[in-house]
Amino acid sequence: MAASETGERPTLKRELLINLGLLVAAALTLAIGTALLVGLMQPSFAVGALVALVAGDVAVVFVFGRYLLDRLVLRPMAGLTAAANELAAGNLSERARPAETRDFTELAERFNAMTERLLDAQSQLVRTEKLATVGRFAAGVAHQVGNPLSAIGTYLEVLQQRGADSEIVAAASREAARIDRIVRGLLDYARPGDERLGAVDLEQVIRGVHELLEHQGALRDLTITVACEPGVPLVRGNAHALEQVVVNLLLNAADAARGGRAVVGAVPWAYRAPDEPKRRRSDPGLPGTHAPPERDLGLQARRPWRPELEPGRWGALLYVADSGPGVPAEDRERVFDPFFTTKPPGSGTGLGLAVVQRTVHQCGGVVWVETGREGGAAFKVFLPEAGP
Repeated sequence: MAASETGERPTLKRELLINLGLLVAAALTLAIGTALLVGLMQPSFAVGALVALVAGDVAVVFVFGRYLLDRLVLRPMAGLTAAANELAAGNLSERARPAETRDFTELAERFNAMTERLLDAQSQLVRTEKLATVGRFAAGVAHQVGNPLSAIGTYLEVLQQRGADSEIVAAASREAARIDRIVRGLLDYARPGDERLGAVDLEQVIRGVHELLEHQGALRDLTITVACEPGVPLVRGNAHALEQVVVNLLLNAADAARGGRAVVGAVPWAYRAPDEPKRRRSDPGLPGTHAPPERDLGLQARRPWRPELEPGRWGALLYVADSGPGVPAEDRERVFDPFFTTKPPGSGTGLGLAVVQRTVHQCGGVVWVETGREGGAAFKVFLPEAGP
């Protein structure tokens, strides 16, 4: 429910006062009419008529009052109670419906916001447990596979020296190298986050990674635009780890939009909950005074929520958007899961974005994906500003 729509609804106090005022006016009119009518009657009929009219007056007041109470109070309360019962029963898709009055509509909105936060907290808990479990599993698998893989590489070299079929040896070497990349990805994912966090210049990281990948030729099939706004604050993180984040996101864009275009950049940004309006640094309650206004980067999509990130937390938004096919809405949560990939079989390990999410989480930020203005995927990372 939009704030403007909520504001247009009458308040419960106003509705009750207006309707009760009408009821009192009607009762007084009926009483005056009854007195005048009784004065015109014969005394033998006056008492009975007076009793009947008073009884009718009371009945009308009772019925109308019951109708007002049911329409303005009991029915909205019953709806909120039903939604609360559904939520308690585990049905997290249930939402409270708006009422006729502003008071109960705002209460329904608060209830729905609480439900959304509960969903976010549950998702965050599941994600954290998944990271820990898969991290331990990945470390064990990587170490168990690494040793025999090293031996296989040695045997392949021996076979090549002994004149074995070069095509077969080359094919086996390629597959062994692919396994090695997966093992290294597992180790990167499972590596404990013991790096020291400090103040990192995000613009310097972005431009350095872009220059490195351009020199390596990794972005030759992609037209890249670097767009960093002035005033991007230093963020909390590890420079090497954030370089890997940008590398993974840019290589992902290069794979998704071959022959197309992509944009990478950073803007000053204040974190907000999904139901909050956009904020600028010059707004009350935020540090600083002269930061540029936030541009429309498609930030209306749902963002993940972290209890540590209170609304208004200042920091920077890193984004990488491409002109590729994008990520379907049903895959936007799963795309960060280890081994989940939308690439053709054999084209990816499904660990790049999982490493991105783990790294961003260790730096105290959040990452999500939505549809970009270029028509493809837009990966966005919020990182809080580095402390003093």
